[in-house]
Amino acid sequence: MTLADALRDGAARLQEISDTPRLDVELLMAHALGTTRDALLLGDLTRACPAGFAPLLARRLAAEPVAYIIGHKGFWSIDLAVTPAVLLPRPETEGLIEAAMDHFGARSPRRILDLGTGSGALLLAALTQWPDAVGEGVDRSKAALTVAAANAWRLGLEARARFIEGGWKGDPGADLILCNPPYIATGEVLPASVARYEPASALFAGKDGLDDYRVIAEVIDFAPGGVACIEIGATQGAVVSALFAAMGFAVSLRRDLAGLDRTLVITR
Repeated sequence: MTLADALRDGAARLQEISDTPRLDVELLMAHALGTTRDALLLGDLTRACPAGFAPLLARRLAAEPVAYIIGHKGFWSIDLAVTPAVLLPRPETEGLIEAAMDHFGARSPRRILDLGTGSGALLLAALTQWPDAVGEGVDRSKAALTVAAANAWRLGLEARARFIEGGWKGDPGADLILCNPPYIATGEVLPASVARYEPASALFAGKDGLDDYRVIAEVIDFAPGGVACIEIGATQGAVVSALFAAMGFAVSLRRDLAGLDRTLVITR
């Protein structure tokens, strides 16, 4: 079977489980060949399909996310190594960086705190955006912290980022807090690609999905002039805003590209 045949056949088989079947097979094929997707598409597609492609496709057909299969995922302006120890970074989470940029304008945050850092996506994206800032990523998962620290090293940011084990508190002098906490109710049914493969500890937050927000609202603190940008579920805007407002914070709500409530911007 040629590369072209394998790509066509793989995309057809993935249509039942993927919204992006052609992209998926191209990324898997590029990984099997040890090359990039661009190089694959610009190359000779009449070559024979490598033996390593079939097991990769089988994993995707079992609903495993492409990013876990190939071991990396793009976020903001960076590429991150990912494993099943960390939640996969998603485009809607980039809205937290955008909200922070709007808050600081021409200024730069000095110290950034990423609560529930996972792969380090938010902290490392922010450090790339603001070259004069330093930051701290906090997570309860030692495995996640290992992934985040390795990403910082790969991106040349290890001197500006440190990662520590902990809960929803960190550097009290931070003037930018970024946080994408668990916010899914424990009884909610999720797609197989999420339920089977992504870490439950990064997804679920009690019966109503609000357990972690309740804790964060009680303990969050940031330097004068600072801001906390926190991701929420699409139906949680009013109730989570009320939790932070009750603690004396000013709260505004931003929507994602799909028009759904997604980011709380919290100031004093």
